[in-house]
Formats: sequence, structure tokens, C-alpha cells
Amino acid sequence: MNFSANLPSQLNIRLRRHIYDLFFNHQIKKNYHSQFEHFITYMILLNMAGLVLEHIPIIYDSRQNIFHLFDIFSLAIFSIEYVLRLYVAPEDPSFKNTKLPRFAFFKSPFALIDLISILPFYLGAFFNADLRILRALRLLRLFKLFRALIPAVSDFLKKNQGKSFRYKVYALVNETPTSGELHHIFDLFIVVWVIISVLAVILESVQSINYYLHSEFIILDAIAVGIFSTEYLMRIYSAPEDPAYKTWFMGRLKNAAKPTSIIDLLSVLPFYLESFLHHLFDLRFLRVFRLMRLLKLARYSGATESLFIVIRREWPVMKASIFIMLLLVMLAACLGYLFEHEAQPDKFENIPQAIYWSVITLASVGYGDITPITPVGRAITIILALLGIGIFAIPAAILSSALSDQLRIDRESMMDDLYKMLEDGVISEEEQELIEAEAKRLHLSQDELNRLLEKAKVQMGLEQTVGYKNDGGNSSGHGLEYLISHPEIAAEELKITISKLQQIISASDIQKLSKYFDDPDNVSGLQRKIVLLLLENRQSHVPLKE
Repeated sequence: MNFSANLPSQLNIRLRRHIYDLFFNHQIKKNYHSQFEHFITYMILLNMAGLVLEHIPIIYDSRQNIFHLFDIFSLAIFSIEYVLRLYVAPEDPSFKNTKLPRFAFFKSPFALIDLISILPFYLGAFFNADLRILRALRLLRLFKLFRALIPAVSDFLKKNQGKSFRYKVYALVNETPTSGELHHIFDLFIVVWVIISVLAVILESVQSINYYLHSEFIILDAIAVGIFSTEYLMRIYSAPEDPAYKTWFMGRLKNAAKPTSIIDLLSVLPFYLESFLHHLFDLRFLRVFRLMRLLKLARYSGATESLFIVIRREWPVMKASIFIMLLLVMLAACLGYLFEHEAQPDKFENIPQAIYWSVITLASVGYGDITPITPVGRAITIILALLGIGIFAIPAAILSSALSDQLRIDRESMMDDLYKMLEDGVISEEEQELIEAEAKRLHLSQDELNRLLEKAKVQMGLEQTVGYKNDGGNSSGHGLEYLISHPEIAAEELKITISKLQQIISASDIQKLSKYFDDPDNVSGLQRKIVLLLLENRQSHVPLKE
């Protein structure tokens, strides 16, 4: 009877613990905590964007139903989040030791913000009153972001305790061992503002939208410039913390000359030039350069970094191909002018005008606005179109081949790092995080990463089960069961093992090896036969005694 009575309670506790570990326990690496928090963050940002768009009549008036449905969907998501957090409160370390964990959660600041942010909708559903003022409380959803920010700040300060202010700034804007989650939040903040500012520039060009939000666009641009200027100054100020930019003045100057720093400067420079020199020059054309802020996103993409490395490495070859392209363009323009000028003086008036026709012909675009009408001109056009397919494809082929080669080099570099990490036979939690971060940068899937790890273990001569330093000896390998279910990895490991055996045979002393394998106490019959087979494949060897 007691067991039957306690069964629902035990099931409830198990379910509650499972939900907490699955979505809210940040100490478990491979759960859905990070994805859940990111999803809530994106929903908050979308809600803020929705609040702004509601004040644009041309957008909102014809789409009220869509906004209403999105508001209901957001309310459902935030309500489910609140209920789940309330339900698992007894499992949360912040509340589990209190007498009433759920009440302690209910009166906590973040829980109150969560409740107030969804309350206006429920009040509007049950009370016939003008609650438009309460709808403004939806802005409190923005404060939900502090749930992730405050722990990240505490962790950042703890990791950088005792370090200089300049190093803290450097750790905030750059990836370091002490950066923690706050650095990723800072990067996300900059990325979001880049997207917002670029969208504002695009929407500003739409007259019907700019009519209603002209002042808001000006304020938004000023805020964006303030944020990007602060980021730029933080990077320049903290640059000497990087060993490559150690000196006080020249180090900062060298850092400011980097392509990424130049992009950061150009993203804010038009604002200051227009603000301070507008009475001397008409600099409104500089506003279009605000779109260069999109280039700031290149800093946060590993693939873009690899592309820049490839361009620098292959630049001499690309210069040669570009020279051939320009030579062919000029030659085609001269021939086009020579044979078409008399027939079409308005379209082939001079050689510079013929360059346009030459480029679109070689690029196989052929807009049709300029076409030769003489037999020789048409023949030249056919030849140029055929040549252009190959000539213009050369730079693309060089880049694609070099990029593939660079990815191979990066993976080999990662393999070298794996060998160093496996020298002591174990992988620590910190090393595992570094491996996963590098795999993410190289866009490796989990299966590809596992395969590289297995390959490194085999080449290092380690067992399949490699433990973690802080894991109490628990296995992190896949063992025989994994190899049985993945025959391609098993075959790859067998090939590597055979190759390694051949290397050992070729580098060993044959006489000592023969003497050791002659003793039946040292090896089994199968092992002796395998060694004998390997020796037969060697051109000069000392045969084993039969």
C-alpha cells in the first residue's frame, strides 16, 4: 500500500528532475539548456521588433491579425517557460534548500519579471477595460535577458579577479581562457546591433516607412554609432594585451591597421564626417557606406577567416589571372571599337565605352543593350563568350581549390592538437571544450569529430576507451559496440593499424624481433603468423625459424 501511495510522488520527482536536467541544468553539457535559452532570447528580440513595427501604420494596419497571432504564440512560449521554471523550482539549487521552493521562486526578481511580461494579455482577456497602458509592460520582456547576463557577469569577474582593467576589457572583446559566456553575449549584442542598423538603413530608403519613423531612424543610428564606437575604442585600448601588439603606441597603431579594425572604423566614420563637416561639404552620399557595417560580421565567422587566409596565400596566382582577364578585356574592347565604331557610333563611341560591352560579353552576361551588328563583330563576340567561360572561371577555381586545401590544413592542425592532448592518454573537460570549439569553427559534425578522435586514438596506440581527467575513470570512447555499428570507422582503424605495424617492422631490428617471436611463451600462433606475413612484404628481412 505504501509503495502504491508513493508511486505518483516518485514519478513526479523523476519527471521534475528529468525536465530540469533537460532544459535548465547548465552544468550538464549535452542537454538542451543552451538551445532553450537561445530560443527564448530570440523570441524576446522578435517581440521587441514587433513592438517597434506596431507603430508603423503601413506595416501594422494591413497585418494586425499576424501581429496578434504572433503575440499569442509568444505568450504561449513565455507562459510555458514560466510554468516549467515554477514546476522545477525544487530542483534548482537557488531554491531547493528553502522551506517553500516554489514560493521562493515566485517572489524572485526574474520570476516577477516573467510574470509581469505576460500578465497584460491575461488581464485583457478577462477584463473589459482599456489596457493599452498595460501593453507597454511587454517591454519588460527585455529584462528577461538579464537571466543569462547576470550569471555571465559574475563568472567573468570571478575568472578575471586580480587582473588589470585593460586585460578585463581585452577578455571581454576577444576570446581568451577567462572570457567565459560574457564574451559570447557581447559578440551576440554587437551582431544584433549590426543587423538592426543595416535594416534601419534599408528601411530608411522606403519613403512610406521613413515618413513615420524618420526621427526614430536618426536616434537608432546615433545609438548604433555610439555602440560601435565604444567597441572600436575598447579593441584599440586593450590591443597591447595581445603579444603581437605589445608596445604602447605602435602596437595600437598596428592593431588599427588590421582589416577588421579598418572595417570597424569605416562603419562609424561616415556619421562623424557628416556631423562635423556638413557645413563645408555635402556628405549625404556617405550614408550609403553605413551598409559596410555588414562586413563587421566577418569577424564572427570562421569560414570568412579561412577565406581571407586563402586570398592572402593565393594572391600572387590570382594577380596573374586578373592580369590576363584585364588584358583580354582591353583587347576585346579595342577590337569591338575597331569593327563596330562605324556601324554603331552611338554605342561604340570610344574604347572606354566598349569596355562595358567587353566585360559583359566575357562574363557571359550579355544584357543585350549593346550587341555587334557587323559579321566580324559577331564573330569576335562568339570567341569572347567562349573564352570568357574559362578565363573568368580561373579565379573562382583558384579560390575554391585553395579553400578546400585550407580546410584540409585546418583539420590536420586540429589532428596535431588532438595528438598533443592525448599524450597523457586522457582528455580533460577543458580540452574537450577546446576540441568542440575548434570543431564548430571548422563546421565539423559530431560524427566527423568522433571519427577524428577515434583516428587519433588509434594512431597514438591508445585503447578505445579514453577517460576524462575529472570523470573518475569513466569511458568516453565508443568501444566494440560503436565499431560494430560503424563498419566504415572499423575499416579505417584496421588500415591505420596495419600501416603502423608495417612501419614498426621496417624500423625494427629483425634479428631481435625474430628471437623474441621464436619463443612461444611470448606470442600466440596467430600473432607469429601476422608478423611473418608482414616480414614477407619487406624486401630484405631475416626469416623466422620454422
